[in-house]
Amino acid sequence: MNDKKIGIGIGIGDANETAQEFVKAWHRAEAGEPAEEPVERLYFQDLSTLLQTLTPRRLELLKKLHQTGPSSVRALAKTLLRDYKNVHQDIAVLERAGLVVRTADRRLSAPWGKVVAEISLAA
Repeated sequence: MNDKKIGIGIGIGDANETAQEFVKAWHRAEAGEPAEEPVERLYFQDLSTLLQTLTPRRLELLKKLHQTGPSSVRALAKTLLRDYKNVHQDIAVLERAGLVVRTADRRLSAPWGKVVAEISLAA
């Protein structure tokens, strides 16, 4: 099973916070410490935008794609017993968000073992 993670943040990443993460990574490298596990990150403007993007049906689609491995829209629609057009639209949204990617042979893939959402309560 793939343990690759994608982090989801709500709100725009703060430039100061990003700079601090970079400095910490630099100091770890200088000290010869192993790098932290790389985590790709997505940011959404707000919780509403995240929930509009990652609906329950799209989450179900994402899980199924991860379980079955690279696939086509048609195969996914058949597996999920859903209309091709609706699955195609959902895939387009997930692909634009970066949650679904295309393999070298143009099939769809959900390479993430985990989607980790982080919501900051501070401004």
